[in-house]
Amino acid sequence: MSKYAVRNPATGEVLETFPTATDAEVTAAVAAAAAAHETWGRETSVAERAAAIARVAELHRERADELAEAINLEMGKALGAAKGEVLFSADIYQYYADRAETLLADQPIELLSGEGHALIRRQSVGALLGIMPWNYPVYQVARFAAPNLLLGNTIVLKHAAQCPRSAALQAQIFVDAGLPEGAYVNIYATSDQIAEVIADPRIHGVSLTGSERAGSIIGELAGRHLKKCVLELGGADPFVLLSTDDLESAVDDALSARTGNVGQACNGAKRFVVVDELYDAFVGLLNDKIATAGNGAPLSSVGAAEELAGQVAAAVSAGASLVSAGERDGAFHPVGVLTDVAPENPAYHQEFFGPVAMVFRAADEADAVRIANDTPYGLGSYVYTTDPEQADRVASALEVGMVFVNGVGLEAVELPFGGVRLSGYGRELGTLGIDEFVNKKMIRVAR
Repeated sequence: MSKYAVRNPATGEVLETFPTATDAEVTAAVAAAAAAHETWGRETSVAERAAAIARVAELHRERADELAEAINLEMGKALGAAKGEVLFSADIYQYYADRAETLLADQPIELLSGEGHALIRRQSVGALLGIMPWNYPVYQVARFAAPNLLLGNTIVLKHAAQCPRSAALQAQIFVDAGLPEGAYVNIYATSDQIAEVIADPRIHGVSLTGSERAGSIIGELAGRHLKKCVLELGGADPFVLLSTDDLESAVDDALSARTGNVGQACNGAKRFVVVDELYDAFVGLLNDKIATAGNGAPLSSVGAAEELAGQVAAAVSAGASLVSAGERDGAFHPVGVLTDVAPENPAYHQEFFGPVAMVFRAADEADAVRIANDTPYGLGSYVYTTDPEQADRVASALEVGMVFVNGVGLEAVELPFGGVRLSGYGRELGTLGIDEFVNKKMIRVAR
């Protein structure tokens, strides 16, 4: 059986399978993408590509229900949340389409001596490979595809094995939007085939969203063949509570930041770091809310739930205390909170990809920053304080790629997304998202 299959995590039922690509099909996909770049990518105007991307946005809105249903069946996301993901993805395409001329305008350089003028012109680099995850099957594609297609880069897209239906639906959108054959090619490829694609000289860059392990493999392969890559990997994002005028609201935000997408978000809050004077009250309120949380949507698979349950059990065996909303049932895993997680506990430096958080007591601001930074990851973070100067100070001190102050769920199409350390490198979205796979060509004219 092909590994590309739609398996409903709520029931375990295999609903649909898709054939794995043959070597010939993968080779043809790369050839088509390279050929499309030489014609469509180089010969179309920015305005023409922007119009096509705007149509992609429109089709995402028109087909939001169909895409949402596919996401729900593939990885268990609730229909409302899945539709929200699709509509947010449409906004990403629209953002780049609406700002195309500004984002790709020539950038003058002030000459310090001599006659003439100079400028930077942003141009495409060629065909790119995208390797996408299952937790946001449409949003992750949009972050990669929108700016690069606007540039004129073309895309070979390998989606997660459990998301073949949404992958096919998205590929059809690009065709229906008027992009030519090869501009966006979906492939149901194996790991060995992907290694060959990265090695192919017609591929000029790689973007991966996935695990730290996958990032190390892809980064090594890309480096071996001198290909630039963007890596968005795991995270153990801290939620740092220093002061608040409304503790219950802060607890609600913390819980929301941990349980969004059933805890399956790279930048979800995973470690709550609370100053001593608020710690006991925070944990008490949090435990009260967890007691009535129950099991919501399933995790992406039974295997994912089993892995999370194993991590929790190992943490408890090593001395942590657990408060949980119930027991695991198949792919459904209850919300839980671990306290008393010592640095020698295996959970201390792990990423929990599900609705389980850890809470740490901090003596003061400096101790909170120390705990927050005591992780190999560095994706996002949340800081809650009533002191604006403290907010700015702590935001600067956190070793992460993103800081959100006094709010959760604030991600937006115009805000760059990415991290440091083992959370990867490079940025997506916003004005920075179009500057990763681009030839910033310098042109100087003497007279």
